[in-house]
Amino acid sequence: MSTPHNNAKKGDIAKTVLMPGDPLRAKFIAETYLEDVVCYNTVRNMFGYTGFYKGTRISVQGSGMGMPSIGIYSYELFHEYDVERIIRVGTSGGVSDNVHLRDVVIAQGTCTNSAYAKQYDLDGTFAPIADYELLEVAVKAARDLNVCVHVGNVLSSDIFYYSKESPLPLWAKMGVLATEMEAAALYMNAAEAGKKALCITTVSDCPLRGESTTAEERELSFSQMMEIALETAYFFEKS
Repeated sequence: MSTPHNNAKKGDIAKTVLMPGDPLRAKFIAETYLEDVVCYNTVRNMFGYTGFYKGTRISVQGSGMGMPSIGIYSYELFHEYDVERIIRVGTSGGVSDNVHLRDVVIAQGTCTNSAYAKQYDLDGTFAPIADYELLEVAVKAARDLNVCVHVGNVLSSDIFYYSKESPLPLWAKMGVLATEMEAAALYMNAAEAGKKALCITTVSDCPLRGESTTAEERELSFSQMMEIALETAYFFEKS
């Protein structure tokens, strides 16, 4: 079995998948944290790997940038490969005054300027939220690892470069912690499929303060976020 975007066979992918946007970050996680790793996907260089973390089987796969891309990959994982849980591990831009470079933000819910939810023909506005069990375990894992995390609302935006004045201060005023580009679509796909999803990000830049990390840091570091996600996946996979 395969899809136009994934040449994995049935059974190649674990029930829990960590999903960074950058496929090279997927490669880094697999090579750094997993044992007995097998690469199951190379289509479009969107690398996917399955290996063992503390003796439990876990997969990691890139999603690409933006909601259309993660929408494709997460849909196929949920519907074609029987994946039960996807944990996004990515980067975000901190917009709250209390959020700083390299802080970890866990998205309890997502605002969005995307039209992704229009496909569901809902008579209202759908509010994409994380699976509570994944959220609860991730927060506990962060505490056990002595990592201080921010938990709350994020903005999943289709726009990276705004042609007009940035609306981010207005979102920050409403309590949004950070902005990223994938979580809302992931949460909606999970809701529609009856599956579980969570987004854990590391703050790679603070656009309202003009602060940023390097491309190399974004690809190869941010270990706290990865360890929280791995411990969360381990909790469910060992059960």
